[in-house]
Amino acid sequence: MKLVSWNVNGLRAAWKRDFSGFLAAQDADVVCLQETKIQAEQVTDEMRTPGGYRSDWSFAERRGYSGVVTYTRSKPIAVSTRCEAPVLDCEGRLVHTEFADFHLFNVYFPNGGMGPERLQHKLAFYEAFLAFAESLRKRGKGLVVCGDVNTAHTEIDLARPKENEKTSGFMPAERAWVTRFIEAGYHDTFRLFTAQPGHYTWWDLKTGSRARNLGWRIDYFFVSAELRDRVRGAAILPHVLGSDHCPITLTLA
Repeated sequence: MKLVSWNVNGLRAAWKRDFSGFLAAQDADVVCLQETKIQAEQVTDEMRTPGGYRSDWSFAERRGYSGVVTYTRSKPIAVSTRCEAPVLDCEGRLVHTEFADFHLFNVYFPNGGMGPERLQHKLAFYEAFLAFAESLRKRGKGLVVCGDVNTAHTEIDLARPKENEKTSGFMPAERAWVTRFIEAGYHDTFRLFTAQPGHYTWWDLKTGSRARNLGWRIDYFFVSAELRDRVRGAAILPHVLGSDHCPITLTLA
């Protein structure tokens, strides 16, 4: 089973850059997109059911902001955009898809770079998500969690760690939550295969940092311990353009 995750930074713009061709080339079973920046009435028929996929959407109330969509080839058991936690249920940031043997979360975690209040919202979102994820694990199924986490976990996950110690996305409190998440029984799948630095998923386009590979690894596929032995591969696709992020992949047995 192949899964793809990508913060497209605007789905309508991505579609104009041959997103349908990307879908066909990847031939994935599941494709999770974040930051769609689209409202329900703006979704075209082609966007809703491209190339044999079905889709489940979460829209932000604010136009041109946030939003996620999960494309699947087969119909899941259940789909929800609600988690019974107010901080998780706002801004169109989450689609929860249940399959026969695992739960899949497609999440666009908040950015904390717009001031102290926004950072506190981000940390509250993190805590609420971990609590909800653990409540589901207790029911017997493993979890796959993917998306833009908006935090680089360790110093090898960004090109310039020293210069960004006080920048949201690499602050101690944000990094500590990722550590706690992993310690709770979740595996950063890319690091199961690659221990080296220099692999990033986001670059500041305004400074031309992508050409120099001065980036951050802030997009992840996590799996809970129950699914660890099914992981067969995890990769970053930096050659795929069209957003300030690049896609990432996960292959499960």
